[in-house]
Amino acid sequence: MNATKVKVSPSRGSIIISTFQSRKSASKIAKEMISRKLCACVNIIKINSFYYWKEKIQYDNEYLCFFKTVSSAKLKKELKKIHPYEVPEIIEVKIDSIDKEYLEWLIG
Repeated sequence: MNATKVKVSPSRGSIIISTFQSRKSASKIAKEMISRKLCACVNIIKINSFYYWKEKIQYDNEYLCFFKTVSSAKLKKELKKIHPYEVPEIIEVKIDSIDKEYLEWLIG
């Protein structure tokens, strides 16, 4: 079965990626962003992260969040304000092809 795909402008759909130190923190922020209608959906995945910070290689369990949105500028601004990390990871992946029905749901 072939799903209908639609092309969208970069401002129509994005996935914002961010990491958090705890499931509690990730869940709290995910619920807040959804309730404020800054995103339609958030996936939270437990990951292991290796990174260089304060002159040392660090290793931590983290929670990776995928925020699906059509309001990326607002979402990124709010995430930066409330994120618990000193230097939060806030990365935008613009959607250039998406299932039509999913896009309609994402837009609301």
